[in-house]
Amino acid sequence: MKHLIILGDGMADHPVERLGGKTLLQYASTPAMDQLAREGRCGILTTIPEGFEPGSEVANTAILGYDLSQVYEGRGPLEAASIGYEMEPDDLALRCNLITLEDRKILNHHGGHLGTEDGHVLIHQLQEELGSDVVKFLPGIQYRHLLIIKGGSKYIECTAPHDHPGEPWRERLVKPIEGMEDFHEDQRMTPRETADLLNYLIERSHTILENYPLNLSRKAHGKPMANSIWPWGGGYRPHMLTLEDQYPQVKSGAVISAVDLIRGIGHYAGLDIIKVPGATGLYNTNYDGKCRAAIEALKKTDFVFLHIEASDEAGHDGDLDLKLRTIESLDQHIVEPILWEVARWDEPVCVALLPDHPTPVELRTHVAEPVPFAFWYKGMEPDSVQTFDEEACAKGAYGHLYLSQFMYEFMKY
Repeated sequence: MKHLIILGDGMADHPVERLGGKTLLQYASTPAMDQLAREGRCGILTTIPEGFEPGSEVANTAILGYDLSQVYEGRGPLEAASIGYEMEPDDLALRCNLITLEDRKILNHHGGHLGTEDGHVLIHQLQEELGSDVVKFLPGIQYRHLLIIKGGSKYIECTAPHDHPGEPWRERLVKPIEGMEDFHEDQRMTPRETADLLNYLIERSHTILENYPLNLSRKAHGKPMANSIWPWGGGYRPHMLTLEDQYPQVKSGAVISAVDLIRGIGHYAGLDIIKVPGATGLYNTNYDGKCRAAIEALKKTDFVFLHIEASDEAGHDGDLDLKLRTIESLDQHIVEPILWEVARWDEPVCVALLPDHPTPVELRTHVAEPVPFAFWYKGMEPDSVQTFDEEACAKGAYGHLYLSQFMYEFMKY
């Protein structure tokens, strides 16, 4: 049996008064998701281990069955793998957002949904002005880029900018972990030295980008300026077994995502990275192209991880209508055609559907709460669940699973 995970990033939510007390999954029109739940077996899943922040890198790594206490190194190393940068032993890799600072606050975490081409222009300029033997800026996708600090320490506290929109930015600058300020590792800076360097780069980038012609043009056209970097999620090179090493059912596999960190997880998990033209990570992503890519990958491999980012971005923006639209687009353009296709194959395919974490539109940030999930394959004996949502799936046959239990149960099929 082949295996496919369809993951709607941040799709879960809280009850919303404007929707009559329903969650977005309950309110949205999702006939294909409901069919999958009705004909399959459901439950809820805790994806965030105790002591970890509810980030997508944590949740998606846990969903794939990894013990975060053994493999977690932050977003930076995952995104390094995604863009093809092979980390050296003394590297500290950090996710480097291009963000908008305005009125001494973090206006947004994405530079006004900066496009990839413009993002590359700004990152190349920063590398030219601030790059050195110690500091290296590497371009990624849209506002998501990579910062390498040679000899940097990972024992620092960095703020994820999407968790603090509208808050004063200087209060969120990098700090050494308390009690480890002067901790010394061979050939590395202390945490205090690393934090000081990163804060210097933030300050200097703000001066450079605030006055850069591309940003002045964006401002003149009423668009937010991508006027600062924001480094976070730093770590060293992780040591992860591949999925094939852990699950004999997975002889080959692929990951499909517009998001660097998900591709990075896939890289370390031994999955082929499939890049789909027009995949943006936003509401306007190429749903149909990603669907076709997943189907073609399933014909050639045993395991496919299909990740759709759009709902998470809409949740961070607090855009209720847009998040509803992204959920319905996922249903119409991903779940429905995939179910129609694989139901006609001779070789069975087990499909899992779930979010990685909730991103409630009224909070605009991730929360560490259980998410609904459903397993389905043609002819499966169903449980009593009739709809795919947070409340209904909690009554499913699997009850409440935790972390790697999800992959363990999925691979039983």
